[in-house]
Amino acid sequence: MERSFKKEIEMLKLKEGEIFEGEGILAVTKALLQSGVSYVGGYQGSPVSNLLDVMVQAKEYMQELGVHVEACANESSAAAMLGASINYKARGAVTWKSIVGTNVASDALSHLSSVGVKGGAVIIIGEDYGEGSSIIQERTHSVALKSTIWLLDPKPNLENIVNCVESAFELSELSNAPVMIQMRIRACHLQGRFKAKDNISPSISSIKKTSKVADHNYDLIAHPPSTYLQEKLKYEERIIKARQFIIDKGINEIIKGEMQEVAIIVQGGLYNNLICSLEAMTLSDSFGNTKVSILVLNAVHPLIPEEIISFGKDFNAILIVEEGQPPYIEQEIGLLFHQRAISTKVIGKGYLPMAGEYTSEILFKGVRDFIVEFAKDFKDLSNTDYISEVADIRDKAKNLLASEIPPRPPGFCTGCPERPFFSALKMIEKDIGKIHISTDIGCHSFATFAPFSFGQSILGYGMSLAASAGVQSFSEKRPIAIMGDGGFWHNGLLSGVASRLLNGGDGILIVLQNGYTAATGTQDLISTPDRNYRKLANSKSATENDQKIQNALKGLGVKWLKTVHTYNVGKVKETLLEAFNSSFKGLKVIVAEGECQLERQRRLRPFRAEKLRMKKRFKRIRFGVDEETCTGDHSCIRLSGCPTLTLKPSSDPLKVDPVAHITDGCVGCGLCGENAIEATLCPSFWKAEIISNPNKWDLFVNWFRSRILRLFIKYA
Repeated sequence: MERSFKKEIEMLKLKEGEIFEGEGILAVTKALLQSGVSYVGGYQGSPVSNLLDVMVQAKEYMQELGVHVEACANESSAAAMLGASINYKARGAVTWKSIVGTNVASDALSHLSSVGVKGGAVIIIGEDYGEGSSIIQERTHSVALKSTIWLLDPKPNLENIVNCVESAFELSELSNAPVMIQMRIRACHLQGRFKAKDNISPSISSIKKTSKVADHNYDLIAHPPSTYLQEKLKYEERIIKARQFIIDKGINEIIKGEMQEVAIIVQGGLYNNLICSLEAMTLSDSFGNTKVSILVLNAVHPLIPEEIISFGKDFNAILIVEEGQPPYIEQEIGLLFHQRAISTKVIGKGYLPMAGEYTSEILFKGVRDFIVEFAKDFKDLSNTDYISEVADIRDKAKNLLASEIPPRPPGFCTGCPERPFFSALKMIEKDIGKIHISTDIGCHSFATFAPFSFGQSILGYGMSLAASAGVQSFSEKRPIAIMGDGGFWHNGLLSGVASRLLNGGDGILIVLQNGYTAATGTQDLISTPDRNYRKLANSKSATENDQKIQNALKGLGVKWLKTVHTYNVGKVKETLLEAFNSSFKGLKVIVAEGECQLERQRRLRPFRAEKLRMKKRFKRIRFGVDEETCTGDHSCIRLSGCPTLTLKPSSDPLKVDPVAHITDGCVGCGLCGENAIEATLCPSFWKAEIISNPNKWDLFVNWFRSRILRLFIKYA
């Protein structure tokens, strides 16, 4: 994975009374073990990747507890894992990034929620909504409502988060329904502490196996006529039990304030931001001692009508702090008050924006306007200029910087093997004109940014080939679909390749095989090479794993299949042109291989350190630019986009324009030189072999070359 979790694994072993210190998502991981979970699965993605990554790395300890851990091929297979809890009293937990992951899993979730569960079934959702999100802007709340899955949104406090996880299993078992716990980015990476408990070895596990096969019960199968009864059970039994449990357990929190006119109902995950905004108005301190009464909804579905009415009936108005849209909570509470003829105004959107993340600045403005409107005698807001103060700070920062802060869009890593492919594609496009490119989720989606600016659509992970199906039917020029090896195994093999072969469509598919699910932390795939640094550091030979994508394509019936190495820009260009100009009418697939540079460096770093420690010979490659030759055209930068290929002022006073320059971060991938050759750029790049602990032959060659160079200089 992207980092070692050795320290975190030790924290998972903490016993009763010991103090856990760490981030929110790892507190969830510890809470799962304290709850006696039997199996854990999921699909990695921000902000919940660490939950699965740490458990995969803690494989030996999980085996000691009898906890089965599975890194699933996609979110749908993770959701289907929870089927074990339908028939057996085994607690299961799965995790993924929402909303895209929940969309993929929705088929399995719908069936699971219809049937119901005996063992606790908990879904840890990485709620990636807001300005820092990397996905489409939707909420998990809608899925919870449509499928009748209980949804917890814990207040960002480690002790509260852990309690919610433990309560979620109890809630699931009592009401026979799956439970979602949504964790926002801020909650996942929140640092804190809580008092740990002993981990519980599950009663049904990989150690304590059951010999009793569950009885056949047609009522527990999601198939008519059982589904009609299951739908009635959702609303006649399960939701009643769930609401009673939430009341009995005190999952939601009421904070009493002194103001009589107004109150606030807030989703638990937004509580910290709300308190920050109230503190800026001097209506609260940082410990949550507030002058405004607040109902904190750690459980946002189902809502508890009696609890809400009891809390809000005596106020003039209640502000609903609910992030995103549609405003489900506001609508439900508004309808409830209308049906009960309660005169309290229920307001949310209008004072607060329909869309976007509710930061403390956004909440400050909305809450302030709401209080001023409905508590007219309350004029003692001593810091109503908070927004202006923040703006002043930003203006001062701009003045100190003497300019606007430039945007920093994400980009490929230094030496990324996917960048050479897009350099080749840029050269091809110059020769044959614009190409329709269906892009995909993954590292390669960075090619949608400058300097490449490729791609007409992104429609989901592994969906690029399916997205180009319509285009290929009417486009004179063959469209290209690009996906990574992660997207290929996640979805692309079936939804793209199988569908295209079934319909006999034309088109070009590029599979960028870097060996890992790289964008989410370089987790292993079925085709991850055995020579990766976690398996066999020094192996250089090709293995069966290296050909798994090609074998799968051949087995499915792909007739036109080529394999290239991405760093060979010339070969990539040649193969792309062959695909465009081929007389073969059908799917053409190019597997472009190149190991993720981050993984390659992790594999080489200990090898290099050991060589240097033993004072053995070690050679590394370094590239640079001869600034006397550099013309200042900078085409090399526009074709590469490498962060180590940049500009610097020329030392020649007659050269006004800056020259190209390669920084010390260069990993020696050679792309700049390849581009210079293939695009016929100026020959300003040089390549050097830096040898540590040279042998006698190296010293002799160096001496000989030096003598020859001196002769050239002498007679030049």
